[in-house]
Amino acid sequence: MTEPTVDPAPRGTRHRTPTWLIAAITGILGLFYAYAVWNAIGNLTETLSVAGDLGLTLNALGWFLWIFAAVFPIIVWSAAFALGYRRPPHHLLLVMVAGLALVAVFWLDVVSYATLNTTALLG
Repeated sequence: MTEPTVDPAPRGTRHRTPTWLIAAITGILGLFYAYAVWNAIGNLTETLSVAGDLGLTLNALGWFLWIFAAVFPIIVWSAAFALGYRRPPHHLLLVMVAGLALVAVFWLDVVSYATLNTTALLG
């Protein structure tokens, strides 16, 4: 006669992801998001410096573009964290990487727009 097996995790219960793993995933990928913010602030200050040397300043569109470029990665990181922190670790990782890809595409758009339309940003 065989003994009945006992399932250690009955159906309907979820295994909770360890907090350290959530912190590690979001923290390591958060550094890449922070780099995007740092680049946007650096480009804002560089644009202000170059425009100041020419006797110009940023107009409202220029300020909006560079400030939004700095805020956008924070918004995307927050949204990715909110969507993924209750899911399994590999889902959290995929959501954070997808958000980082979105930030990268947005950053390329900002850089190309600022490069091709520099005069539209200065007033």
